[in-house]
Amino acid sequence: MQSTAPDIPVIEQAYSKLSNSITVEWRAVLGATSYLLTAQDGDSFTETVVTNSPGTVTGLKPATLYRITVRSINSGGKSQPSPFRKAKTVLAAPILSVSSPSCDSIAVSWKAVYMAAGFSVSLMRSDGLGRMLKENTTNTSLIFTNLDPGTLYTIKAYAWNVNGIPGDDFTYNQRTSPKTPADVQVAFNSGALRAIVSWMPTEGALTYSVTASRGLLKLKCNTSSASCMVPSLQCGSEYYVSVTAYNDAGSSKPTDAVSLKTIPCAPVNVSIEEDEPGHLLVSWSSVNFGHYYVVFVKSDDGLEVHCNTSHTQCHFQSDCGFTYFISVFAYNKAGQSPLGDVFNYTTAPCCPGDIRAAVVSSDTLRVTWAPVRGAEMYATRARGGSGEVLCNHTAAACTLSALRCDTRYDITVYSFSEARGSNTSCASKSVATAPCSPEIKNISKDTLSVISVHWQSNNKEATYIVTARGEAGLWHCTSSGNSCTLINLPCGSAFSVSAIARSPAGQSLPSYSVPLETAPCCPNELIVTQVTQSVTNISWSVGMGAQTYVTALESPKGQAKCRTLQNYCLLGCITCGTNYTVSLKAISETGLTSSCTYQGYSSGACCPSGVKLYRLGNNGIRVHWRASDEKINYNTDLHGSKGNFTCTPSSGLSHCDITEIPCGDVYTVVVSPVNDKGPKLTFCPKKIYSVTCSGSSLGMGKSTQYIHSKSMFVKHVSIL
Repeated sequence: MQSTAPDIPVIEQAYSKLSNSITVEWRAVLGATSYLLTAQDGDSFTETVVTNSPGTVTGLKPATLYRITVRSINSGGKSQPSPFRKAKTVLAAPILSVSSPSCDSIAVSWKAVYMAAGFSVSLMRSDGLGRMLKENTTNTSLIFTNLDPGTLYTIKAYAWNVNGIPGDDFTYNQRTSPKTPADVQVAFNSGALRAIVSWMPTEGALTYSVTASRGLLKLKCNTSSASCMVPSLQCGSEYYVSVTAYNDAGSSKPTDAVSLKTIPCAPVNVSIEEDEPGHLLVSWSSVNFGHYYVVFVKSDDGLEVHCNTSHTQCHFQSDCGFTYFISVFAYNKAGQSPLGDVFNYTTAPCCPGDIRAAVVSSDTLRVTWAPVRGAEMYATRARGGSGEVLCNHTAAACTLSALRCDTRYDITVYSFSEARGSNTSCASKSVATAPCSPEIKNISKDTLSVISVHWQSNNKEATYIVTARGEAGLWHCTSSGNSCTLINLPCGSAFSVSAIARSPAGQSLPSYSVPLETAPCCPNELIVTQVTQSVTNISWSVGMGAQTYVTALESPKGQAKCRTLQNYCLLGCITCGTNYTVSLKAISETGLTSSCTYQGYSSGACCPSGVKLYRLGNNGIRVHWRASDEKINYNTDLHGSKGNFTCTPSSGLSHCDITEIPCGDVYTVVVSPVNDKGPKLTFCPKKIYSVTCSGSSLGMGKSTQYIHSKSMFVKHVSIL
């Protein structure tokens, strides 16, 4: 076990290689386990414990003279300090400030170093290629030129004192700034309004910056590749594009600016005019960098046309009733302008065609037409007769009412759309209304079957048709004047008479009807029958339209008349053997009368008077009478149960003899005038006589008388 301190070491040398340390060498001391190194500068000192030689004291000040001592140490303690040696720390390393002001140079600068007499700076590519450049200087800055752009260099610098002893060195790696990029290309994307800028890669460039300048506006994009996209460019602008390369040394010079003209902006102030029907004029304002323009016009049926022009307007053919969608584009070498506003222009609707006017009545026209493209509504206007009638409708038909009859109107059908209004270029059509209705002023009866109708003629050119309508049928007459005659109207009929006017334009409404009644018909058949010597029955067929009848028999001796609702009549006070005129009047319910005449009638001859029977011999009887007229012949009839007997005396005689008449029977005796032209008269008085076989006398008168004879007795029973 060591109990005493070790021997004092002896310093062999002390020197400084670094500005903050001094290295000490000594001979080893037997038994020493460590050594204490001390560097003293005036009142300050620095100690360091080391285990063997050499040892280094650190934490010193550069370019400072120190007194160096060494003590050996073991478990027994420390030895005394060794004899000191003086040693001075070397100069401090210059602290470099390095930059690459250009792509082929590096600038090095530093602050002055204490006690430095000069400086030595060397530069070499970090990859070992090329030769090293070295410069000695007493200045505090230095520039190395003709270097490779974008290359990493290693820079070493140190200071030396007046004795030429170098101090600490300072090493710095610096890259030269990149070279300006070459072959800059600009590809413009017109659709996206952006540009792709590309270039050849530059040695040593870490990043690139692309600048697109337009006035004060600058658009940038940064990238580490050899291309970059510049977005959000504005249309109608010219940009100056440059590329700058960057690395940790700085930036290259910007490339020469490349001009980029973007696509033109969409034309504005677009106006569309239909300067005349069928022609559209599209105009717009010119735009920057617009070399030419294309106008696209697409109709709503899908058809599209376009116009190329370097001017600011285009003409197009257009059709009525179409909606056109119009786009205007500007073009230059960069491409097409963005889509601007799409304008739509609706042309005026087409004029209706195939216009037809049908007469509904004298004051009404039904106007129809073919529907047309683009029309949402139609307006029908009728001008004429110092007035105007307007009708609006959405359908392709319109009824114009309250027109003047027998008037010519100019009818125009206008089409209308909400977008364009009314098409006022439509042509009119001249249409005449139907004639005015006539007004019947008078109806006169020329004869029973001839009626004249008079009306007020109030049309320029018209034919009038008069119609008599009744259960018996229709009768017409026609005239272009103001009257016409209805003929062959049946008797006993009621009619409604009206008139219409007809012209090429149409037919008027009927006039107000006027009632017409014809006189009742005379009966076709009339029969006169003599009932008694003084009474005659007249019967007749029904006369159409008659309600009452007045019949009369007239002769110089007098008149017999009868008024009845029936179709027969008994007339008394007729004179026998007289020629009569037969007349009949048929009277209607309203009092119209038809006087009818017929063939004359002769009443039968007068019956004889004073008829008596006388007995003749051999069963014979003489009938005797007083004749009313010697010119009349008579006929005697006896009717009994045993037989009928007739005798007709010669002309002028007033008796008649009947022979071989059986007795014992009752006979009815009638003496009647003989009518050569008609049947036997049956109305003369009848007398009944009883002829017996026991007496010889004949009864006469109302008293009982006898005719005596051998075999017959005649008794007058009664007179009928």
